[in-house]
Amino acid sequence: MNDTVRGTVEMSAAMAILGTIGWFVVLSGQPIMDVVFWRCAFGALTLLIICAALGLLRNRLSLRIIGIAALGGVAIVVNWLLLFSAFSRASISIATAVYNTQPFMLVGFGALFFAERLTLTKLTWLAIAFAGMVLIVEAAPDAGDVGTDYFTGIVMALGAAFFWAVAAIVTKKLKGTPPHLIALIQVCVGVVMLAPFANLSQLPADAWSWTMLATLGIVHTGLMYILMYGAIQKLPTHLQGSLSFIYPVVAILVDVVAFGHRLHLSQVVGATAILIAAAGMNLGWTLWKGKPPVASPHPIK
Repeated sequence: MNDTVRGTVEMSAAMAILGTIGWFVVLSGQPIMDVVFWRCAFGALTLLIICAALGLLRNRLSLRIIGIAALGGVAIVVNWLLLFSAFSRASISIATAVYNTQPFMLVGFGALFFAERLTLTKLTWLAIAFAGMVLIVEAAPDAGDVGTDYFTGIVMALGAAFFWAVAAIVTKKLKGTPPHLIALIQVCVGVVMLAPFANLSQLPADAWSWTMLATLGIVHTGLMYILMYGAIQKLPTHLQGSLSFIYPVVAILVDVVAFGHRLHLSQVVGATAILIAAAGMNLGWTLWKGKPPVASPHPIK
């Protein structure tokens, strides 16, 4: 098996795993604060073992590197809190679609803080994504849903995308640092950050909840990072970006199959518009004559 095929399998598996995360969050039956805490705790243990096995713990990191990674960790943890909270309010499908506005958050940061040029193509993709967002926001929730909760869920998913973009900008400062170590520092920050707020005095009493929580940490964090980083080392950027869209597709399928959630036509159109625009932004599709932009890797959730 050559590197491209192996990397494709690894990236596909990582994104498929990520697409099921909403199912485990909902079925854990635990408060979101506790879910994120235990994801960080089990994830930290898993990544510690992985880093030790790879010999990465022998790396000496400066306080500056640790501080930057910790700052990114704060953003990542807030991102998880908001996204997981959005699942029960706007549905896994809608929250995931809205969450995929991340590339536009990055473009906005680039224009504001790094004087990056906003091209006509980028602005067009942004307009398409915005139109999709309007369709989703204006859609009437299913009977039994609370309208304010639906809107709150959308805002939370947007907030999650914002904090993911913050983490991505911060992580750019860590070029050359082993990514497994960055992930380890981030989840350790999550453990310390959430420990005062997690309900540790009343732990889950059933094996099912512990299984869900452990899976979120071991599989959706530890294993997913290993597969994803392995794939990134083997695949060209455009293929990484293409395969990353397995994540929202799987998430939407999980929502339909596991929870029976059916999107309204306007929600389907809106979600499709956002995902197509995100794909265009990530993969460097050009709508106008001229030199096409260089494709960039799709952000990891």
